[in-house]
Amino acid sequence: MIEFSRSKRIPLAALATSLLFAAGCKPANSPATPAAENGSASTAAPKIGGEDVVVLKRSATSNGTKPEFLSATILPGRGMNMFQVTANLPGKGVTNLFFSPSLDEAAAKLNGGPGDMNGSNSTSLGGAFLLPYPNRIIGKLSADGSTVETEWQGHTLNLPANWAGKKPGAQKHAIHGLILAAKAQDVTTVDSEDGQTLTAVIHGGDFGGRWLSKTDVLFKIKLQGDAVDVTITAKNIGDEPEPMAIGWHPYFAIPSGDRTQVRLEIPGSKLAQVNNYDDVFPTGKLTPVKGTIYDYTAPGGVALGDHFLDDNFSDLTRTDGKVEVKLTDPKANYGMNIVGLSPEIKTVQVYAPPTKQTVAIEEQYNFADPFGKEWKGMDTGMVTLKPGHSTQWHVRLELFTPNK
Repeated sequence: MIEFSRSKRIPLAALATSLLFAAGCKPANSPATPAAENGSASTAAPKIGGEDVVVLKRSATSNGTKPEFLSATILPGRGMNMFQVTANLPGKGVTNLFFSPSLDEAAAKLNGGPGDMNGSNSTSLGGAFLLPYPNRIIGKLSADGSTVETEWQGHTLNLPANWAGKKPGAQKHAIHGLILAAKAQDVTTVDSEDGQTLTAVIHGGDFGGRWLSKTDVLFKIKLQGDAVDVTITAKNIGDEPEPMAIGWHPYFAIPSGDRTQVRLEIPGSKLAQVNNYDDVFPTGKLTPVKGTIYDYTAPGGVALGDHFLDDNFSDLTRTDGKVEVKLTDPKANYGMNIVGLSPEIKTVQVYAPPTKQTVAIEEQYNFADPFGKEWKGMDTGMVTLKPGHSTQWHVRLELFTPNK
């Protein structure tokens, strides 16, 4: 675990969440009763990752006539995980938009224990940020099974072997980056137009000897009535080039509780073929989605029905330069637009098990196993950061009312 000093600002009020537990890139339970009015928790929030929970807040202004964001709960002790987002939805009132447990349950799970290697449990709840590699990396497993060896431009990288499929003999591999358990510094919250803005930095260095060069990771999270805007900037402050990719792992709740009628619109015309849905290892082949059940490009989206998804979409069509993935819940009269504003966002990973009331929508730079030989030299989305250079991942959440 990467250790950093405590934040300098005491957070705002604690926010109670009352959704049941999700099992990260794995099945999650149905949502419970939505959380009480923002800021009304009767008990203080626990520290998570040794740091205070921070809640960005604003008051509703539309008198229920339109959907508007109310709060965003952040875990500075766990890589700035955006643990929960709430909104006031017409006809439903205050609603949890992310699939997360209570803060007490989260504190028990995010404990750095054997099952939380490299902070892996952070990707089982809320919205973990992924850096310097989203998704899987496959390589040579060390004799003790603790690390995976891979190569980038002649350099050897030894990464935590923190994941494996459920089937007997499933190959261990690295997944979802090196900041899942990191503590942020200089956590500051200020009032901004129609809401609040949080800034923080993770001084990643070489991520405990796992990565090349040295990296600072700067966060800016802005809550407004019409948007939750997130910017992550990775800067190479070291002396040699390094590979870099950034992504997110948010579990979006389904307010109606009826997953079958939820619609997804994904502007990706190609799908990365995988060996199976247990390992989910890419084969290096991209196949067109047209004419298959994986075609979610239709305006207004396609009903999920009983489809299982743990897939990576690419060849993304952009609207005014933006990648827009839309989740619509007609029964709840609710829509969420996940807007990717960075040109470096090349793929969208979607995880949606048919028996669960949640959809993970992960806009990221890269394909899975970006250093793998299966790609045969293809550009897999990793950015090369030279010393002094930066790359920025920018994603915005926007609410909308279907058919309006």
